[in-house]
Amino acid sequence: MKKTIILAVVALMTACNNQPQTTEATKTKEEMKQELNLTQEWNKVFPLSDRVNHRKVTFETQYGLTLAADLYTPKDAEGKLAAIAVSGPFGAVKEQSSGLYAMKMAERGFVTLAFDPSYTGESSGEPRRTASPDINTEDFMAAVDFLSKLDNVDAERIGIIGICGWGGIALNAAAADTRIKATVASTMYDMTRVSGNGYFDSEDKEASRHAAREAMGKQRLSDPMAMAGGVVDPLPEDAPQFVKDYHAYYKTSRGYHARSGNSNDGWRVIGTQAYANSRFLYYTNEIRSAVLVMHGSEAHSRYFGETAFKYMVEGQAEGYHFIGKPNPNPENKQLLIIPGATHCDLYDGGEGNYIPWDKLAEFFTENLK
Repeated sequence: MKKTIILAVVALMTACNNQPQTTEATKTKEEMKQELNLTQEWNKVFPLSDRVNHRKVTFETQYGLTLAADLYTPKDAEGKLAAIAVSGPFGAVKEQSSGLYAMKMAERGFVTLAFDPSYTGESSGEPRRTASPDINTEDFMAAVDFLSKLDNVDAERIGIIGICGWGGIALNAAAADTRIKATVASTMYDMTRVSGNGYFDSEDKEASRHAAREAMGKQRLSDPMAMAGGVVDPLPEDAPQFVKDYHAYYKTSRGYHARSGNSNDGWRVIGTQAYANSRFLYYTNEIRSAVLVMHGSEAHSRYFGETAFKYMVEGQAEGYHFIGKPNPNPENKQLLIIPGATHCDLYDGGEGNYIPWDKLAEFFTENLK
């Protein structure tokens, strides 16, 4: 009798173990999907073009986050089209610069996706306005996943645009994901470089980084949710020109948006802590796909784009402590300097209409064949 009971228990346990079980590790993307409360009215800082169709969409990342996005398609387009995912600037939202870039490229025949990064805007993720080199790079790759599955998109013809801090992230994504066939980094920041070295590498020394790490450690214990980094307002009379440029975009009707960290109280103080200990452009000298780095001649951030381009092509550059081999495909790399343009002029064109939309379309058309 005892033996019979034991055998019955073993049989029951075996049957239970053979049943499909849902665990946190085996959840599907559909099960991880989070419902977002998306604003449906048009609330961008630019008017909707009558040459495109627009709708709100969501997609999931491999980190289990749901991202909110605007999908733009050219009206009356037929067949499978090339597509472009767009994000940035760092701390901004899709209702600002990235949405404008997406709409302008859709006017020129591309399916485009402007998305809010993880922890930002209408996208999911807590705590708000925080960042990670890994998660932000995944944001771009997840956008490529989404576009690849659309019926009207040719999955072999997908590119990306990163603006400001997302220019550096775009280069990192292009180095990691060979599905990305063409990349534009516009008015780029290298967030890892500025976080670890300060502006113009003025704090590129061990003592400065040690002091910053100590301050971050104290901040995590005293107030980890503290915010900083929103554009200063009112503007001090002695503010540097690039701060005045930021103010003219983020704090006026030209670019202000209620969900934008840069327009309001900024970013978590410890929100970019991981960026300071990373150098995520290490393998950009191995990007075989096409890249266009675009910067304004008068931009305070111009050195980020120029040195990133030089390292990408030659494998070494000022400000980079690592040395790699020259790029195996230098012929499809371009550096475009826009005469007279400042950093923020490439957010929306500025008064001089500095963004060469047709040039960008030509680049993507040539490289997304």
